Amino acid sequence: METTKLHNIDLPASRIGLGTWAIGGWMWGGTDEKESIKTIHKALDKGVNVIDTAPVYGFGTSEKIVGDALKQYGNRDKVIVTTKVGLDWLNDKVFRNASWKRVRQEVEDSLRRLQTDYIDVYMIHWPDPLVPFKETAEVMDNLMKEGKIRSIAVSNYDEKQMEIFSHTAPIHVAEPPYNMFEREIEKDIIPHCKNNDIKLFTYGAICRGLLSGKMTPETTFQGDDLRKADPKFQKERYEMYLNAVKTLDEFAKEHFNKNVIHLALRWVLDKGADLALWGSRRPDQLEVLDEVMGWNLDDNDMAAIDNLLDETIDNPVGPEFMAPPTRDKV
Repeated sequence: METTKLHNIDLPASRIGLGTWAIGGWMWGGTDEKESIKTIHKALDKGVNVIDTAPVYGFGTSEKIVGDALKQYGNRDKVIVTTKVGLDWLNDKVFRNASWKRVRQEVEDSLRRLQTDYIDVYMIHWPDPLVPFKETAEVMDNLMKEGKIRSIAVSNYDEKQMEIFSHTAPIHVAEPPYNMFEREIEKDIIPHCKNNDIKLFTYGAICRGLLSGKMTPETTFQGDDLRKADPKFQKERYEMYLNAVKTLDEFAKEHFNKNVIHLALRWVLDKGADLALWGSRRPDQLEVLDEVMGWNLDDNDMAAIDNLLDETIDNPVGPEFMAPPTRDKV
């Protein structure tokens, strides 16, 4: 397993982290706690030592499962736990709230659910336009000074928002979406992170399953699955993206004897991500990782992939549909 060094954390971090949104069940059709704990343990056994969760993933369910899994596994000091703050909910309706009061409440709730006395990487989940960034940054900085968190992170912030936040508190990690089909961060987020020594975690490496190579025109989604509302999964665009996946899979097989799912994750790592999150809810979904290490994409490979994407995708759409709303008022 490749590793990277994070700010304020001595333990080398695996360049692949376990994402636990699906483990929480919300917007993924439910959860299986025993299977989820097995998945977390399998990831740790495979050398994945970064676990990324959030209160909103199942409204506490994901954090509780992570906490139970780590308690059973032991060696808390050998695991880097990332969780988030800054979202609130009422009757299963989620909205942004990064006020100092909300942050103070959430950190205590997260510590309790995770059964730990510190959080390695604490992240503002979404920017809250109704709360001055200075207020949010100050409380995060205080939590770090108090030892409740070790490093400060932001997710889904743009370059300007990160710059404003940084006037009050350091940003050690940024976590935006990034994959072959969603590349907006290449314009400004990646350069900003590199220029300011901000570690780049990315989520969505296989674009909500599109780049798994397992989806077909007949694939359907049930219950509260978020892909029912995802523009990429609506008929015309879905067919276009599936065609792109087929082409990329052929490229991966021909040049590397890999599948598109391996190519997609390797691409994220070689394009500049310090760490890519891999969402899994079953142990068998972690077998993919064995085929991601030990090889790389060079400049010629990247150029060839760009050409394939240009040829197959003529009506792209980003992940904007996932953004939670702001409150009506403070």
